[in-house]
Amino acid sequence: MNPYSFRKRLFGISPEETTFSKRGFHAVSAEARERLENIGETFVYGYHAALLDDNPESLSQQLDTLPNERRGFAYEGAAMAMTLLDFLSPFNRNRFKRFAQGTGAHHIYMVHVGAGWAWARLHRNVNKALTALDPLFRWLAVDGYGFHEGYFHWQKTITQAIVPRHLSGYARHVFDQGIGRSLWFIKGADIEAIVNTINNFPAERQADLWSGLGLGATYAGGADETALTHLVKLSNDFRPQLAQGSAFAAKARTHAGNPTHHTAQACQIFCNSEVKTAAQVTDDALIDLPYDGPEPAYEIWRQRIQNHYR
Repeated sequence: MNPYSFRKRLFGISPEETTFSKRGFHAVSAEARERLENIGETFVYGYHAALLDDNPESLSQQLDTLPNERRGFAYEGAAMAMTLLDFLSPFNRNRFKRFAQGTGAHHIYMVHVGAGWAWARLHRNVNKALTALDPLFRWLAVDGYGFHEGYFHWQKTITQAIVPRHLSGYARHVFDQGIGRSLWFIKGADIEAIVNTINNFPAERQADLWSGLGLGATYAGGADETALTHLVKLSNDFRPQLAQGSAFAAKARTHAGNPTHHTAQACQIFCNSEVKTAAQVTDDALIDLPYDGPEPAYEIWRQRIQNHYR
């Protein structure tokens, strides 16, 4: 058997695993369900593509044949595979780095999120894994870890609101941002269901959940103007967090060159601005960002953006 085919056979994810029926998810509409399931399918496609071809150049050529709107999800899946293979390989352990610094650089945000999926599957020591990644973007991997745990283990991480014991300090906050992003999928863009779920979490966790929700809603889509406007009204004191997450999504899509109508619509409603303006807010917040203080630079970045929207 071809060794690359063996990888897929050994580590592959069945496309069925991302269906709402398999996961036990609920959707507000058939349209929302189809969109969000297609995103899952695209992620799995990218994951399998990287298992079969871990050369960044030829892999990206394959991923770039997908519709531009969904490519980020394929790159996210590919990054998961690269990270998985790096951890399990005795010799070549720089696949993720080559991908992130090479042909995957325009999807740098999604690529780091994908690394976190692999950490979750491998039950990696998060604090140790963090040291190998970019000092700013590495926290997106913890976001990806949280998303994975929400998406695949929602009964535990969402219904019971359990945080993995091995997570500590700031990582617990970013984990919750990933959980918040996963709620957009788990509740299928159902605004009332999402907000009710967030309200059931301890008060000290809700700000991070709202931030992740803003990112998920803006990047993935699936809700119309009326629903998004209703979400803003329900956000109350968490409006800055919702807007900050939305601005992150705007930056990710702007950097990747894959803008969408739903992202533009969400930015207009959540951030009161065009996508390029919201993306610029995130860039401006990076100016003179301190990396050597006690508080993670990533959190200072987020707080600066949130302060802009207060």
